[in-house]
Amino acid sequence: QVQLVESGGGLVQPGGSVTLSCLASGFDFGSYTLSWVRQAPGKGLEWVSSINSDGDRTSYDDSVKGRFTVSRDNAKNTLFLQMNSLKPEDTAVYYCAKRPKYYSGTNYARGQGTQVTVSL
Repeated sequence: QVQLVESGGGLVQPGGSVTLSCLASGFDFGSYTLSWVRQAPGKGLEWVSSINSDGDRTSYDDSVKGRFTVSRDNAKNTLFLQMNSLKPEDTAVYYCAKRPKYYSGTNYARGQGTQVTVSL
């Protein structure tokens, strides 16, 4: 079955950086568009970024554009999210998701999530 395992979160100061990783298994990784979504405290799931199967097309929510970079290594079945210039409003649980950018609802495979907390 599909398994997505995120890692790399933690406590980061405002303006700092962190890189999240997602190791995938159970499906043909290199054939799918993948995404990062996040859930801030008390809020619903929010799409953050997507990358196509070849890794040559990316898209970002306006709130993270210019600060976050999504990438993938299809040889290692791994998805990444480089997060720079972090803000307190980036605090959330970040999930790796097997879904495209435009997707209605929450019925898609995602991992257990990794917490990113941006605070002094």
